Amino acid sequence: MTQHLTAPAAAPTTGTHTGWWRDAVIYQVYPRSFADGNGDGMGDLEGIRSRLPYLRELGVDAVWLSPFYASPQADAGYDVADYRAIDPMFGTLLDADALIREAHELDLRIIVDLVPNHSSDRHEWFQRALREGPGSPLRERYHFRPGKGENGELPPNDWESIFGGPAWTRVADGEWYLHLFAPEQPDFNWEHPAVRDEFRSILRFWLDMGVDGFRVDVAHGLVKADGLPDIGSHDQLKLLGNDVMPFFDQDGVHEIYRSWRQVLAEYDGERILVAEAWTPTVERTANYVRPDEMHQAFNFQYLGSYWDAAELRTVIDASLEAMRPVGAPTTWVLSNHDVTRHATRFANPAGLGTQLRSPGDRELGLRRARAATLLMLALPGSAYVYQGEELGLPDVTDLPDEVRQDPSFFRATGQDGFRDGCRVPIPWRVEGSSYGFGDGGSWLPQPDVWGSLSVEAQTGDPGSTLELYRSALAVRRAQPGLGAGETVEWLEAPEGVLSFRRDGFVCTANTTGRAISVPLPGRFLLSNEEIRIVEGVAEVPADTTVWWAV
Repeated sequence: MTQHLTAPAAAPTTGTHTGWWRDAVIYQVYPRSFADGNGDGMGDLEGIRSRLPYLRELGVDAVWLSPFYASPQADAGYDVADYRAIDPMFGTLLDADALIREAHELDLRIIVDLVPNHSSDRHEWFQRALREGPGSPLRERYHFRPGKGENGELPPNDWESIFGGPAWTRVADGEWYLHLFAPEQPDFNWEHPAVRDEFRSILRFWLDMGVDGFRVDVAHGLVKADGLPDIGSHDQLKLLGNDVMPFFDQDGVHEIYRSWRQVLAEYDGERILVAEAWTPTVERTANYVRPDEMHQAFNFQYLGSYWDAAELRTVIDASLEAMRPVGAPTTWVLSNHDVTRHATRFANPAGLGTQLRSPGDRELGLRRARAATLLMLALPGSAYVYQGEELGLPDVTDLPDEVRQDPSFFRATGQDGFRDGCRVPIPWRVEGSSYGFGDGGSWLPQPDVWGSLSVEAQTGDPGSTLELYRSALAVRRAQPGLGAGETVEWLEAPEGVLSFRRDGFVCTANTTGRAISVPLPGRFLLSNEEIRIVEGVAEVPADTTVWWAV
């Protein structure tokens, strides 16, 4: 049910130069785990609203909210039953309106998640399709097919779910429906005009509410290859190219995003589209951010890089080069709600690309994570920060199996299934119920050490990770050479060290396990570890990034 709302609050007025997103720092809030306003153990919109001043003080420009729509929560809200309603566990549309308004008053923009590849199996369309049976017009809005085999007992093709197992589920009348993720998430048929019309309407609904943009989930998956062909005998793990992946990164998706860009152009202010597009190359990613399509795309090639100078330089160069022809900013990201937090990932070289169940060397991982953050924030383009990484939170690797809620954990194969480790509610206070997350516990158990990592514990401590982030974001705002731009000028540096110049600024990142000495390139601004400067030479410790003004 849609509630009547008054006109949306004006978008932020400070820093509204053309293309605000080009150098924005965008903070991802995972609503379940950020702050609990009503004490039921689950984060909610009221909790988020109460913490907006914290985000303003942190120094970010915008807040991206993971899904809060009405949902059975089969996949933590990425199974949407109603795109125009708020799930009661998170609040109401009035709560969303208040959050957007207060964010704008604090000069924060709001980006919401949009999930267009699939709906919940509880969505009205899908429920009607099931009731009406084969031949129903509603079934044409999804991918219903007869099965193979003598009695239709085999799936229509050999596609596998990202969460493991077949990508097809058979219903009582014998037909099968496609779901690239969980069975509770049937894929829309984006060849159907009603689906396209519906999502343009959904865009307008939230734009009318005042949101500043959309992060588009599985942006690469909407269009499937004609005829839904079999994959064949190819190794599933190697199916990354457009030529052999009939359900991802099909060229037909770009027509959809061009039409969405036209919808955004109907509205005042600078509203943006952000693609979650897993593609085999950054060149393929660039297709999503051509001038008439989306504004940004997540740089997963960078996220997947290890703390290694040679690897990082290769990815940085490739990323900047790929975006330059289309005029889009490069984005940089180290963690999100689907991957192991980088404070843990960087402590486990053998665990690259996997969800880890070992904490590794906590001190090493945190030091590298802090250094990696300063490197990321020094690069030209927009940066994304996942909630809690400013506290140096590690993945919680020892959650008991019985408390896990990641749907892929319960399937035999597919996605690693340990995403709960990066979704544990974040700590706000040293003591108290759920360390200040809320008054009613937390939906996932928090480690005993969480209090020492809380916002309260770190605030005012000059050596804390939180104060490092606050300082870095303040310097980034003050230094014209940080953020916007398209290039870096690489400087000569020892093996294992990255050094580059931008306008009035130099960044030195030592990825080695030893201290190195470099000629002083300018005035010291900031570093994640203490450095020594003697007679024009700077000694940079292992796993340390330094910013200099020149």
